[in-house]
Formats: sequence, structure tokens, C-alpha cells
Amino acid sequence: MAKYSFTLLLLFCLAFSSCQTIEQIPIEYMMPAEINFPPELRRVAIVNNTSSVPDNKWIESDRSRKDDEIARAVAYNNGDAKIAAESLAEAIANENYFDEVIICDSALRANDKFAREETLTREEVKDLTESLDVDFLISLENLQLKATKTIRYIPDWSCYYGSVDVKVYPTLRIYIPKRKNPMLTIAPNDSIFWEEFGNTSSYVQTHLIKDSQIQQEASEFAGTIPVKHLLPYWTSATRNLYNNGSVNMRDAAVYVRENSWDKAFKLWEQSFNTAKSDKKKMQSAYNIAVYYEIKDELEQAETWALKAQELAHKIDKIDQRNKDNVDISEIPNYVMTSLYVVELQKRTAGLSSLNMQMNRFNDDF
Repeated sequence: MAKYSFTLLLLFCLAFSSCQTIEQIPIEYMMPAEINFPPELRRVAIVNNTSSVPDNKWIESDRSRKDDEIARAVAYNNGDAKIAAESLAEAIANENYFDEVIICDSALRANDKFAREETLTREEVKDLTESLDVDFLISLENLQLKATKTIRYIPDWSCYYGSVDVKVYPTLRIYIPKRKNPMLTIAPNDSIFWEEFGNTSSYVQTHLIKDSQIQQEASEFAGTIPVKHLLPYWTSATRNLYNNGSVNMRDAAVYVRENSWDKAFKLWEQSFNTAKSDKKKMQSAYNIAVYYEIKDELEQAETWALKAQELAHKIDKIDQRNKDNVDISEIPNYVMTSLYVVELQKRTAGLSSLNMQMNRFNDDF
């Protein structure tokens, strides 16, 4: 959905460029995690519950090349669970969400003769939480890496291009002493990427990242992947502002660049109340919605975004169009306002979870 929205956004920005000016501004806001930890869980230990892999080498599975490839190799590896667990502990500690984050250095299943995935028993969880003096455990249970290495020639650049794309699959479980079974299992995934250019394929091959370094860096990366699933996190986005069409809109744009949002708001509000055309009202309403979002007043932001959408619906004559065959370049106002309404509704939907997750800080965030 995100990719589709971005494509639409780009299209209508291009459609607008000839008749009006839109300015993009960066914003940051907090998103809720997928998990709501009870506020009494304040001290956590990160443990490594993976099996020991004595001969942890890359296992090659495929060398079938695609049409434009000179070389291709796919290989699998169990990663370095110790590095991943340490990275996970550091990443969680850096978020300052829990009072204390402890790393248990010992591999709990170092003596396993065969690699296998097995949950901790209730007794093991009780012993670990008591000995480490923590409220609960976050356990790394499994780690898998899949690396795809390719080399191809790029005629337009007269050079060779090599890449290594590693898919990283950590599995985590959360244990609480009073529960017989794990509180939750999560298995997020992500990818990490390296590339190299050169005049010959042999140069690219020798200068691409080495297998041992892939394992180390991908394992470090594995520890960072689960954090946004476990804890509230900050995300970056861009918002659009209309900054032309009247003296008020141009002056308000100057105030925005000076970070004087309240002064800009007064001009947009004045423009909305005095504008005679629906388009100017829509632009003012849209900017006011962005103002309220910047102020974290999401309910007001959504109200004004819906006003802008309603006006855009009228401007672009949506009711007169064939809904099964609509060219979005012909309805740029409605597309832009509708996308923003959706973004605000997503933020609003997650607000109750976010507030619950941040209650441990007594709203001081």
C-alpha cells in the first residue's frame, strides 16, 4: 500500500506542477509497537536460546543464472546468534523504554548435539528471571540468513556490477515467569544489501564483501530488526503544503520555513474564511490539517483533512465520473486529499495503543 500511495503522490504532484506550487516538509512522529507490554514489566534480559552450530559455514544451494547475469550464487547460513543477541540488547537499551536491559552472555543450549528449536520451560524461565533479577525474558530462538550474490555487466555504464542481498530471519519469543507458554513469538524479517562496481568481473568478485563479514554484519543487523515490532518507534514522512495562490498563502509559507506555525495557521484560517473559490478553501483546509498534525492534534487534523477532501470531491466532480475507469491525473485534488486522510486515519487508529504503551512514562514523551 505504501508503494502505491507514493506512486499516486508523485503523479498528482506532477499534474499540479504547471498550475500551482506544492512544498514538501519532513515530519517525524511515533508509531506504536505490535506488542503492549504491561507497565510492571520494567527489567528485561536478552537471552540466546539457539542451538550451537559448530561448523557454521555457508551452504550453497543454487547457481542458476538469470538472462543478464554473469554469475549468481544463493547460500544459507545460521548467522552468529551471539552477535545478534548482543545487537538486540543494545538496540533495545538505546530506546530507553525499559528501566534495565541485561544481556545473558551464556548460550543456553550450547551443549545441544543437534540443531533444533525448543522453547524454554517454565522452570528455566523462573530460574533465569530470578538469577538475572529481571521481570521477563526476550529470547533469540533462531536465526537464518539467505544470501544472493550476483554479478552482471551494465552496457550503458561500460562496467561490471556486483551485489549481495541477504534476507535475515530472526525468531524471538517473550517469556514471563507466571506463564506456562511463551507470551508471544515473533518472526520478522528484513534484508541488508552491499554492492560493488568495477572494470572487470574478477575485480568486482574480489572486492565484494567477504562471506565472514556478511555473517557478522547480517547478524548485527538481525538484532535491530525486531525492535520496531517490540517497542514504539519514530518514523519519518513528508507532508505537502500549498504555498501559492494568494498573498496569505505565500506569507504563510515563509512562516513555515521560519517554524512559526501559529502565524501560518492564522493566515490559512483567514484564507479559508474569506476565500470565494472552493479550490482556495480546499488548499487552506489542507494546510490547516497539516498544522494540527504538526501540533499532534490528530482529531482536529482529520476533521480539516476531511473538509479538504469534501471540497476536492466537488472540485474534481467525482460524482460525475465513471468509477471503473478513472484517470487519476484528472482528479489530482481528490487523490491528494484522500491519501492524506488515509495517513491521518492510520495514525489515529494506532493512537490508543501508543498511549497505552507510553503510559509507563506518565505521558512524559
